[in-house]
Amino acid sequence: MSLISVIIPVLNEEENINPLYGRLNGIAKNSVHDFEFIFIDDGSTDNTFSVLRKISSEDSRFKIIKFARNFGSHAACLAGLMCAKGDACALISADMQEPPELIQHFIKQWENGYEIIMGVREDEKSSVSFFSKLYYFLVRRFALKNMPEKGTDTFLIDRKVVDAIKGMKEKNTSIFGLILWSGFSQAFIPYKRVNRQKGISKWTFGKKIKLFIDTFVSFSYFPIRLISFIGITVAFIGFIYASIVIFNRLFFAKVIEGWASLMVVLLIVSGIQLVMLGILGEYLWRNFDESRNRPTFIIDEMIGFDEE
Repeated sequence: MSLISVIIPVLNEEENINPLYGRLNGIAKNSVHDFEFIFIDDGSTDNTFSVLRKISSEDSRFKIIKFARNFGSHAACLAGLMCAKGDACALISADMQEPPELIQHFIKQWENGYEIIMGVREDEKSSVSFFSKLYYFLVRRFALKNMPEKGTDTFLIDRKVVDAIKGMKEKNTSIFGLILWSGFSQAFIPYKRVNRQKGISKWTFGKKIKLFIDTFVSFSYFPIRLISFIGITVAFIGFIYASIVIFNRLFFAKVIEGWASLMVVLLIVSGIQLVMLGILGEYLWRNFDESRNRPTFIIDEMIGFDEE
């Protein structure tokens, strides 16, 4: 009999906690394995923590990590992995858009020897946004070729994968990217993502942009290579254009074009340079953030864990 740790990051999900707990309890009753449920309160401002604490007082499998403030879902996932004791760890969302019953299918594949099992979305032609399609296309093309085409938000990983992720100690990255990058044996299970029944999504456009940048900076050298390519291309075009202008002036006495054309070239080249500086700034900021050695998250309170 193995221990399965189920990690659930939560942010203002007071309406979903009790229904989710009922479904998790049903999964545990129908399994030969033991379970622990680790909820990470990522800076909720509603009654989420009170609801969690009430259930924890009635069920010893129910454990809570309360962050001092909002640090993000990936930091919450990492905190759960660091505190989990299971032989395998699963991640699901509190809004139940990824059916919790997927855990049962994950466990079967884990018992068959797979060390990474991910849920893969299907039948989402109408609900997947253009941004999501573009993100996963670019990630598969330039960063992680084994990223599921329509993405994933849930997984189960073996203890050896958990230990590998914990040892990486990276900030500003993607947990899903780290898991796929690790290279352990992988299986993918299709599922249909359902609509949220209660509450509103906390996955804002700003968070999506940050994930997009974090993924490419962490797992691809493409942005740096793109800077070199654009620099060489612009320099080559500029050299050819300058040669044409000088040639026409010397041999055909043509008047050199004036202010308008100069400003157009200046604005285009300056814009390209600023974009390049922005890309370099993303890399430099992440190096600076790592060098400060600040913790990825700060825990305010832990409930249900032993002192060790």
